[in-house]
Amino acid sequence: MRLLYPDLHPYAEHRLAVEPPHTLYVEESGNPQGIPVLFVHGGPGAGSAAFNRRYFDPAIYRIVLFDQRGAGRSEPHAELSGNHTAALVEDMETIRTHLGIERWMLFGGSWGSTLSLVYAQAHPGRVLGMVLRGIFLARQQDLAWFYQSGASRVFPEYWADFVAPIPESRRHDMVGAYYEILTGDNDLARMAAAKAWSLWEGRTATLRPNEGLEQNFSEPHLALALARIEAHYFQQQAFLEDNQILANAARLHGIPGVIVHGRYDMICPADNALALHQAWPEAELQIIRDCGHSAIEPGLVDALVRATANMARLLDSAI
Repeated sequence: MRLLYPDLHPYAEHRLAVEPPHTLYVEESGNPQGIPVLFVHGGPGAGSAAFNRRYFDPAIYRIVLFDQRGAGRSEPHAELSGNHTAALVEDMETIRTHLGIERWMLFGGSWGSTLSLVYAQAHPGRVLGMVLRGIFLARQQDLAWFYQSGASRVFPEYWADFVAPIPESRRHDMVGAYYEILTGDNDLARMAAAKAWSLWEGRTATLRPNEGLEQNFSEPHLALALARIEAHYFQQQAFLEDNQILANAARLHGIPGVIVHGRYDMICPADNALALHQAWPEAELQIIRDCGHSAIEPGLVDALVRATANMARLLDSAI
């Protein structure tokens, strides 16, 4: 069983101004001369974390982390204006050129897999390879599963807490109802809704209960950005056409990939991963037993660390 690599610290941090009012937090760690890899965090709105660096051998990889618009250490916090998928793709290109990187590998999970795929379809010549986890295709059926009916039947007691802030007359459209509160003027209602939204995700992310993860998702700074930005994106179906990623899968031809997905992922069911693999057969599909959605579960850590090591060997001759 492979574990995360040891803790490491960035050797460079950047504040990168993009479209006003947004300024992105970007950091580099590992080997400055190594294989460039961009860690694409989830949510949208979750932000990056120190442990995200540890999926990569720091002697081999030049590890780039960034916080997407409104998330983590990017500013303004939880900002929705100018925050949409095409803008995030352009931000990734801005980061690449700013750092002087010609081509890079992408590593993304959940929403990070969505954004990585959209970026790769827009700029296939810039992508060396991809390691993707917890595939989220952002189809209407995928949003309905988690926010309307599906996961609610697996976690009914957690679902009861999730729907509690929403009047019964509005529960036919949970994302829309939450969006109204999260963008409203009532500070107390907005924060309570943010915590309920975020906690629903944190509670359902692992196969076995994880109190530490639940506490992390309940932290106000994370909860507010995650809830506001996710509701903003999902109200607009992630600013994508339905089935856009699969429809454009031919653009991934020639890009090596590894798809890692937990068998019991209740946030992004495994049919997302299978559908992507069928549309992008060059990618290796790994369904990991005894795992849910979270990248911190031991089986997923093992698979992801192995995937980055294997990808490094594959890409070593490509750059």
